[in-house]
Amino acid sequence: MSQQPMMRLPPSAALRALEAAARHLSYTRAAEELHITQSAVSHQIRHVEALWGVKLFVRRGRRLALTEEAMTVVPIVREFIDRLGAALSELRVEEDRQSLRVSMVQSFAFKWLVPRLERFKRAHPEIDVWLSTTDDLVEFQSAGVDVAIRLGHGNWPGVYSTLLLREYVFPVCSRHFLERYAWPQQPEQLLRYPLLYRHSADICPRWRDWFRDAGVSVERLPKGSHFPDTSMAVQAAIDGLGIALARSAHVEDDLARGRLIKLFDVHSPSSVAYYFVCPKGAERQPRIAAFHRWITAEAADAQRAFDRTAAAAAPQA
Repeated sequence: MSQQPMMRLPPSAALRALEAAARHLSYTRAAEELHITQSAVSHQIRHVEALWGVKLFVRRGRRLALTEEAMTVVPIVREFIDRLGAALSELRVEEDRQSLRVSMVQSFAFKWLVPRLERFKRAHPEIDVWLSTTDDLVEFQSAGVDVAIRLGHGNWPGVYSTLLLREYVFPVCSRHFLERYAWPQQPEQLLRYPLLYRHSADICPRWRDWFRDAGVSVERLPKGSHFPDTSMAVQAAIDGLGIALARSAHVEDDLARGRLIKLFDVHSPSSVAYYFVCPKGAERQPRIAAFHRWITAEAADAQRAFDRTAAAAAPQA
């Protein structure tokens, strides 16, 4: 089977000249659109005709007209130019976009950051935020992370770190749970209720600390279910499995929507806080600086709200 010779393609400038001349039916108007001379347009058209071995334009009086061959190829040329232009525009847009990779603990991402992230997108549509979650300290370079929100004391060596948010810790449960149990009147009565715990925890809220701040001496904590992270313990409380010790940043929306009820007016300050962390010097990069300014302002608003409600009394049965 014989192979047909491959048709040579003219330069893109010649194709643009052909498309413009066919649209205007005028070399002069095509030249004005393309910001070249009329003779340059005529030269480009002759080059295409010679390359393809066809006649593309004929004169009818003072106007140009397309030949049958031109009426066949011009729509194809026009589609090619349009699709190529759209692809190049999309590439330019992608080049202009920036990505920001942010790492943090899952519970903070899910309960605090994600509900606010749309506001950052509105302020900075050119920055795409990529979230990853882990309870471990990330190595920025090896993990491909630009920024981290860490929970701790802010004393990590070799990084830029600023305080974002201090929280309060208090017990929460669902109204459904309280319908099955008598409403506790005193903090010490919680020792007779099923409490929910996190597995580990050096930096997790501890029931012993909250009872201490509530003035309750505890010899032995009651048994209860244990969970690998705070968000899972909070969800168990929403589902009526017991009483969770929650951080204020993790339950503000659940409290506002009535999914959880705060018990007592004892707000124990968390022993750790959230910090904005990035490699030293990276804080001056525009995309990181923009995210830093935004999340610092959001955290300041949240901090004021936490502080205002820290001493609020719990609802009575």
